[in-house]
Amino acid sequence: MLFCRAALPLSCKTLNYAAGIIRRHLKAIGSRWRKLNPGQQALLVLAYLRKGETFAELAAGFGIGRTTAWRYVNETVELLAARAPKLRAALRDANRAGRACVILDGTLIPAGRVAAGRPFYSGEHKRHGMNLQVIAGPGGDILRVSGALPGSVHDKKADWIWGVPGELGKAGLVTLAGKGYQGSTWAKIPYRGKNKPEPRKEASRAHAKLRAPGERANAQLKAWRILRKLRCCPWRAGKLATAMHVSRLREASPGRNQLSRSSINSNYSLIVANSSDDDTLRVTIT
Repeated sequence: MLFCRAALPLSCKTLNYAAGIIRRHLKAIGSRWRKLNPGQQALLVLAYLRKGETFAELAAGFGIGRTTAWRYVNETVELLAARAPKLRAALRDANRAGRACVILDGTLIPAGRVAAGRPFYSGEHKRHGMNLQVIAGPGGDILRVSGALPGSVHDKKADWIWGVPGELGKAGLVTLAGKGYQGSTWAKIPYRGKNKPEPRKEASRAHAKLRAPGERANAQLKAWRILRKLRCCPWRAGKLATAMHVSRLREASPGRNQLSRSSINSNYSLIVANSSDDDTLRVTIT
């Protein structure tokens, strides 16, 4: 096997944060010695998540066994995922930060076909995978990543399972969502159907402009290559995504990609209209 130098597009701040978590965990469980020190273990896990390296490749590069590499990755992913912000806390912080709205969107994490393939098959994406619900800010920054559900679960049902509607209602935040959330009383969705009147078309276009950063949030998750196609148990997709979210929070600079309520309102005026046919967020360009 050949070896070469490679770069990892992450900062030392993220590496030190992960190493600190591992160091405190080892002290808590009374572990006296390991083949890799906390810094090396953190580097191994970040390479696995960001680059999607296999356990065989990581084991050879770090001079350990494949089983040891698997154990280090699972341990660190659990430690990182445990520090992910809870739903209520994430929405409360968004409200205190003066966010104009939040963007709700579902994404599919592709997975190989499993024996019980039907529950994991997404009819929308025409492939097997796991459903994750992502709540993002108006600037495209990730606020919360849900756990994993089979790909056949509809986005609206997934939010009901994770208790998202109730928490959004308590937070009092305007929520923008796509057409997959039709019928929701707590989310503002675009108008449906073809041959709509021009005012409705304009409102739907303005709604799409505000909701577009939600796709950027999903792209941030898919930048971690391990989520481009799962090679592990599909049910671990939620833990992996939340661990990456915690790491991403350490990478983001304070205040970056965060739009306040005043900056949003300078471009768009949000008017909530309860029409007779559906509940839609009308957006009037100012």
